[in-house]
Amino acid sequence: MEKPTLPKGTRDFGPAQMAKRQFILENIKKVFQKYGFQPLETPAMENLTTLTGKYGEEGDQLLFKVLNSGDFLKDVDAEKLESKNSKGIAFDISEKGLRYDLTVPFARYVVMNRHEITFPFKRYQIQPVWRGDRPAKSRYREFYQCDADVVGTDSLLCEAEIVLMIKEVFKRLRIEDYSIKINHRAILSSLAELCEAKGNESSLFVAIDKLDKIGEENVKEELRGRGFSETSLITLFEILNFKGSTQQKLEFISRKFSNTTSEQKGITDFKEVLNLLNGYGANEAHVEFDIALARGLSYYTGCIFEVKINNVSIGSVSGGGRYDNLTGVFGLPGVSGVGFSFGVDRLYDAMEELKLFPQEAQISTQVLIAHFDEDSKRYGLKMLQALRDNSIASEIYPDSVKIQKQLDFANKKMVPYTIVIGSEEMKSGLLAFKNMKTGEQQKLTIEKILDTFK
Repeated sequence: MEKPTLPKGTRDFGPAQMAKRQFILENIKKVFQKYGFQPLETPAMENLTTLTGKYGEEGDQLLFKVLNSGDFLKDVDAEKLESKNSKGIAFDISEKGLRYDLTVPFARYVVMNRHEITFPFKRYQIQPVWRGDRPAKSRYREFYQCDADVVGTDSLLCEAEIVLMIKEVFKRLRIEDYSIKINHRAILSSLAELCEAKGNESSLFVAIDKLDKIGEENVKEELRGRGFSETSLITLFEILNFKGSTQQKLEFISRKFSNTTSEQKGITDFKEVLNLLNGYGANEAHVEFDIALARGLSYYTGCIFEVKINNVSIGSVSGGGRYDNLTGVFGLPGVSGVGFSFGVDRLYDAMEELKLFPQEAQISTQVLIAHFDEDSKRYGLKMLQALRDNSIASEIYPDSVKIQKQLDFANKKMVPYTIVIGSEEMKSGLLAFKNMKTGEQQKLTIEKILDTFK
């Protein structure tokens, strides 16, 4: 019999992994809710007409398509079948696809429910997404995103609060060394204008976005293949390689872009975000202006964000931006939106690498009741119920086996406390309450044990 396997780029999560994932998710949820965001869920599948054309050419190629039900080939033109061109018949045999991200489904939801929604509308969404990427370290075909978006306002307060939420989540997760990289699409447009990339902006941005992954020489080679001149490449990398503080970078590009049409909007917006952060009493720590940040998704129109944890082998763990035109493609123009997303899987991998998960995040059961025989097990049921009535996660060992085996079970499961019940405990009502980490043991009534948890 063939051994069962998983599809490439997918994973199982056992109890230990799930405990750590829940630690991440619960902390992110608390921050989202604290900032006034409401929960939302959308279907795993969307119509392909909803998904295609929203992620650029590369994104469209990574969409997972779902075959139509029944005999999906019966209505396909015979000539198309003869050509054996899978791309040519893709939309004849597939009307749906697995969602690629959570932002496009959110935009579709907003348009469909615009008469019930109160604007500005703030929502958070935590669900899996699917991409037909080649699997690699921290790059999966099925992974979770945690999105927070605001639609219906142009205010740059939203951008400032995105920075504040990222900072607060990282503080809760004990991540201290990280960078929140920010750029602006108008600044990128000025860069494209300066590099004579009119009509070829997409190729430029896609190539720049790979800079930290494939290096300067490979990016240059890719751009040469796209028709960029050596003069343009010299200009481009003079700007991309400029080092300095955020203020120095802003002054540098102001001089460089003084004759371009888009420059002023990008720099003005970025400065306003920094001013607003100061207004909140937050400093600019961890915030970095990155001229090379391009983000691959094509629908961003204003500020764009990317977050990297330093000194780990993981790529970006969060990203987002403003997308003024997204709802317009669904028939609702003029609704500005801004949002960002945490990649839970990458956060998990980074925290594992840095050994940041607290041990308590892996504890599911607080107390295990161990027993010597059937009578003490039955007596233990009342103690168990008392613990659970006080919201203390607890369980009783189900089988009548040696006490040592029951205590070994508690250790392996990282249960911090045990209660051992025998005939003496049943008579006196004083239970053997043991701290499994220190080995300290006390004789306490169930009431006193409950008090220790309060």
